[in-house]
Amino acid sequence: MEPVTHFLTGACLARAGFNRRTAYATLAMTLAAEAPDLDVLWGFAGPVAAFEHHRGITHTFLGAPFVALAVTGVVYAWHHLRESRESHGSAATRSSQGAPNKPSSRSSGPEPNWFLLWLFSLIAALSHLLLDFTNNYGLRPFFPFNPRWYSWDIVFIYEPLMWIALIAALLMPSIFGLADREIGAQRQPFRGRGWAIAALAFIAVLYTVRNAEHQRALNLLRANTLVEPTLRVAAEPNPLNPFHWQGLAETADFYQTAAIDTRADSVDTDSGQVFYKPPVTLATLTAKRSWLGRAYLDWSSWPLVTDLGSQPAPGAETIPNLPLPIPLDWHTVEFRDLRFSSTTLPLRNASAPPLSGSVYIGPNREVEAMVLSGREQK
Repeated sequence: MEPVTHFLTGACLARAGFNRRTAYATLAMTLAAEAPDLDVLWGFAGPVAAFEHHRGITHTFLGAPFVALAVTGVVYAWHHLRESRESHGSAATRSSQGAPNKPSSRSSGPEPNWFLLWLFSLIAALSHLLLDFTNNYGLRPFFPFNPRWYSWDIVFIYEPLMWIALIAALLMPSIFGLADREIGAQRQPFRGRGWAIAALAFIAVLYTVRNAEHQRALNLLRANTLVEPTLRVAAEPNPLNPFHWQGLAETADFYQTAAIDTRADSVDTDSGQVFYKPPVTLATLTAKRSWLGRAYLDWSSWPLVTDLGSQPAPGAETIPNLPLPIPLDWHTVEFRDLRFSSTTLPLRNASAPPLSGSVYIGPNREVEAMVLSGREQK
């Protein structure tokens, strides 16, 4: 999922009762819920490096305890920095008043329970894995022992209904708190537990509905008669409507997309596309062995690898150092994943398919350039 959902989920988890057990629970769980996405720092090494390591070791059961430990360490450092500043501030105040410079007692509340903070951070980090598992991008929770990608495919990378529920759970207690102050009601500590639990329960119900509709979409697609026998099918979620799905069907010769409406029990193949399986060439074999090719095929469950000849890949005109027109003795090999053939993703390059890449092969079958999501790997 995108970062906003992770941050909001961590905050709601803390508000659901964990913040009553120790200080800094809300801070730690909010940070830990998004901390696995620190793998974005691989982006400084280039787009292929970022893609290869995205949802890697930080998104695993092995890595989650260490992610939680790192977050606990950050909170620990912040806690002691805050205490040090408060201590120096109190000493300066006493000195200006002529009072003896004695060590002051802490005024920042009870000492946090660091083991509980680590445990709560671990729960928040595991919530990140759960949310990423629910969407159709997937993750590798058992890496490095098992490199297989797993995905539930019931929600998209962003889910507006989750935003609404989580934001409401965090804002409504403050709004009602303002009303209470206006009438002079006593302020209650740890306000918002009921709202947080309700938001998390709503997400559980949403997942239940989406899972049922996903299975229904798959059944409708399997029952739909194609010209050729299907080898496998998939149903990809729509971010705005739990009853609309993008169907994918593979035959021996082509891939077929379809629009599925589970509420109307309809499968519309006329509005879909047909992608014929491209031939295997020396250029595609070379591209598949490239760094980009290995990383892409490791992740993609519906790959389409096409030799475009000397034709540039869509969006190539935005790549600064790419020679255009492409030399006649080069081959452009395009990688794309049919799960993301719709345009529901915010794109860096609107002319290229979402999450697509291209490898440019020279006359001696050497890799001349690699481009992924509109960025060239240096």
